[in-house]
Amino acid sequence: MKLQLTILAFALALSGCADHTARERLGIEDATVLKTGVGASQDEAAGAVNGQWIDTYAPIVSSRTALASLQQRLDQLPGDKDSYFHAKAQCWLDAGQQAWQANDHWGFVEEAIGQTAMITMALENGTPLSAANPALRTVSTVRPDLWKIVNTIKSDPATAQCPPAQQPLACAEVELMQAGHDAWTRSFSNAEKRLPEVQNNLRKSAETALQCSQAKPTSAPEPAAQAPKKITLRADSLFRFNGGNEAAILPAGKQHLDDVVTGLKNVPAIRELKITGYADRLGSDAYNQGLSLQRAQTVRQYLSNHGVTLPITAQGQGSANQLVTCQQTKRDELVRCLAPNRRVEIEFVVGAS
Repeated sequence: MKLQLTILAFALALSGCADHTARERLGIEDATVLKTGVGASQDEAAGAVNGQWIDTYAPIVSSRTALASLQQRLDQLPGDKDSYFHAKAQCWLDAGQQAWQANDHWGFVEEAIGQTAMITMALENGTPLSAANPALRTVSTVRPDLWKIVNTIKSDPATAQCPPAQQPLACAEVELMQAGHDAWTRSFSNAEKRLPEVQNNLRKSAETALQCSQAKPTSAPEPAAQAPKKITLRADSLFRFNGGNEAAILPAGKQHLDDVVTGLKNVPAIRELKITGYADRLGSDAYNQGLSLQRAQTVRQYLSNHGVTLPITAQGQGSANQLVTCQQTKRDELVRCLAPNRRVEIEFVVGAS
């Protein structure tokens, strides 16, 4: 599990944005909300107010007063302020305060107040709480990949035994919910602006939990090896279009590869790298095979030239394993659509230290 936290922290440090629209990058799963959405006729499935919601939040007469009162109650609670539920209550309160100051009238302020009040009351009374996140009327599910990371960190025993790792984790969850609210209101760019802080908090949580586990070694044996983890780098951000040699590496591509070099220095458990290049379906099979191999070999050479001494293999797969299928008839639109297929994947083979 320690290796899993290490890889998570490393992957989050290297995470970047794909060349898609903000809405596509968010990976929004709530199609019914987006189909009708805010500003159009909404049914209950799309987040329309129903009687249950009104009954739940009607007692909140003044959001400003409720926020101030809850802050006082939180400040008076004993115990570690960084513990998971105390931190989560504070992060929900901060989210409600931000939404109130932004004149958000969609109901998120009330929902944030409700979450803060529920957690605060349970902490005051010593009542057990669930760490599951609620399904809220004004929140869509965004970035399911980040939610998977949240659940991985949350379920790791090292996190449960490390309060300093719990505060950034709790806030990352609330921030993802805030991004989901932005997406629900169709503010996709605002939702995306929240993601760097989410990723930063998740990385901080994973790294802190790892440090705690290293400071308190257990008798449980470390796994000898785990399945390779990988990162995917878009070829369009690494190379000029149809370019594959070192001269074709873009400045942004050099930065991506420099980040890989830096990250590897902090992860001694990695024993080998496997680099695979892929092309899109445009062009002949022979051309795509050659281009994908050249790009993989160029990445291998760049890493080696910049201090990576691990064994590195490089191979090209041409237009195999396409991630997206595109039917556009205009070439420029087709090229943009096929961008995810043009990529270089770096697998990290992890062994026992």
